[in-house]
Amino acid sequence: MRYIITIDQRTSSSKALLFDEKLNLVSHRIIPHRIFHPKDDWAEADAEEIYRNTIEAIRQLDLPVTADNTFSLSIVNQRETFVIWDRTTGKPVYHAVMWQCRRGAAFCQSLVEQGLETALRERTGLVPDPYFSASGVKWVLDNIESVRERAERGDLLFGTIDTWLLWKLTGGKVHATDYSNASRTLLFNIRDLEWDSEMLKLFTVPACMMPEARPSDSIFGETDIEGILPEKVKIAGVLGNSHGALVGQLCLDPGMGKTTYGTGSSVMFNIGEEPMIAPNGMVCSVGYSLFDRTCYVLEGHVHSSGAVLDWLTDNLRLVGSSEDTQQLAMSVPNNGGVYFVPAFSGLGSPWWVPEAKAMITGLTMSSTRAHVVRAALESIAYQVADVVELVTRDLKSSLRELAIDGESAKNDFLMQFQADILGFPVKRMGLEEASGLGSAILNCCACGILTSIDQVREIRRISEICMPEMKADERVRNRQGWLQSVHTVMLAAKKNS
Repeated sequence: MRYIITIDQRTSSSKALLFDEKLNLVSHRIIPHRIFHPKDDWAEADAEEIYRNTIEAIRQLDLPVTADNTFSLSIVNQRETFVIWDRTTGKPVYHAVMWQCRRGAAFCQSLVEQGLETALRERTGLVPDPYFSASGVKWVLDNIESVRERAERGDLLFGTIDTWLLWKLTGGKVHATDYSNASRTLLFNIRDLEWDSEMLKLFTVPACMMPEARPSDSIFGETDIEGILPEKVKIAGVLGNSHGALVGQLCLDPGMGKTTYGTGSSVMFNIGEEPMIAPNGMVCSVGYSLFDRTCYVLEGHVHSSGAVLDWLTDNLRLVGSSEDTQQLAMSVPNNGGVYFVPAFSGLGSPWWVPEAKAMITGLTMSSTRAHVVRAALESIAYQVADVVELVTRDLKSSLRELAIDGESAKNDFLMQFQADILGFPVKRMGLEEASGLGSAILNCCACGILTSIDQVREIRRISEICMPEMKADERVRNRQGWLQSVHTVMLAAKKNS
């Protein structure tokens, strides 16, 4: 039997998955890591803790290590979080700077004021926003003692989390990333598929720090996973988590779309083998590389979705766990006029207001915690609908079904409300680990187990279709209330800026 160990390195945890040769999930383990907030709007993690937890999660898998079984390893990861480390000692010079971190906001705003946004869009597909890695890299180079000098000497390496894990797993022999992760840095030219010298100069990042960028279905190296396996196995199939979900949901043809509900949400649409300038409020990235074809995606970013439920649970303690939100939301017939705009890390697509703050509107003496919890769940669906509306309006293309996955996709209330507010069906795959499945599929392609795109399309998973039930006039009223609340948040941000 052939098995694939997949590292699914997430925003707040390290997850290890074990797939068999038929791509069935047979075991999984998850270990959370700490997130630090040294200042408002800053977010960091300990890169070495992330690696230790990743190894431990794999160690805890039920690995059938016998003479007859073979293994390989794939990686899917949070994309914009990055690490800078010493190429000799392997020690990070600073915490991993996470995608929620806003410390680069002032520099990004200066790029907008200089009129450089169009140039960035044309080269990188992205917008100047601290959500992406480059401004955070510049901050570390500029603000941590001796780091810039060491970087310019060639002593330091940069990488997104996949690069960090690859380097550690191979004992420092491989410093590489894939095109999808590279395209999330603001430093990568998505047309030339190489690091962009103009962008490196703009963000003052030494080129000698940068990893080699490879197709997603490459064989990246070998590892024995710190001795967990008796011999070294191939590391093959590396890509960003949202891109992994696109492949895992088999959205392999132009016009197909999916939403991954994680800490944030990625609303992604396959646009084929030619990049384009994304409509305002969206970005264009490399989706994946498969069988010598590179496909591109349009994506809208919802900064806070699952994070909203964590906030309700951990900070406000309105519910005991995120699983309790479904029953509480369904205990009231509607939101009672309460809307929750969860701009904890600013507003993402299609608004892109990084200075926005979260707000609850419409509270009255009749409001209960059930209304607040329901409004929080509804906010996830509204944000996704905002992005879908942008695509269908600006690209004049219709979307008749949306594939959904991720932790919050298990919430039946959210699934139904998402279909209701979109006005068309949503499809939930029977396997919740869509990102990991996508990485495992690419592993099979890299290792010659799957040899054509048609074979990939034949992979099937049981899906559940949820049909919209909300009346059109109710949908319009709900959307109007949401948009009024969003504009209230945007107005407050403008006044405070």
